[in-house]
Amino acid sequence: MKRKPEFIKMEIVIKKIEDLKTVVEQLEAFAPKTKIFFLEGELGAGKTTFVKKFCEEKGIEDLVSSPTFSLVNEYQKTTDNGNTLRVFHLDLYRLKNTEEALEMGIEEYLYSGDYCFIEWPGVIESISPDDVVRIQIEMLEDSSRKFLFL
Repeated sequence: MKRKPEFIKMEIVIKKIEDLKTVVEQLEAFAPKTKIFFLEGELGAGKTTFVKKFCEEKGIEDLVSSPTFSLVNEYQKTTDNGNTLRVFHLDLYRLKNTEEALEMGIEEYLYSGDYCFIEWPGVIESISPDDVVRIQIEMLEDSSRKFLFL
């Protein structure tokens, strides 16, 4: 996968869920113009919890849940200037290949200009845009989480 050279890695370790706000703020500082994020981490690492906090920080009041069975969840709010802020949350775990991703309309999400968080992105590596930021979440022994932005 191609990455823009201005993206260098950043590492953040948090000890409690309340610290996720800091991770969201750091992500926005790290990649202020990026809208597509690949979420990587073991089951239970906190991928959906991170998307929930991101939406909360954007003022979205929708119930954020895992898109494991629906493949895509959409969250939105109307901004003060009348525009619609959208966040797409995709879980590609059940897809077998790129063709299945194309059939489900993945390109509409990738090129929508809206925020797009994608769990298990391996099947779309070959068709993803260049300006994707990877967020790797690792569970540490003391139950804290390490976030790595690439």
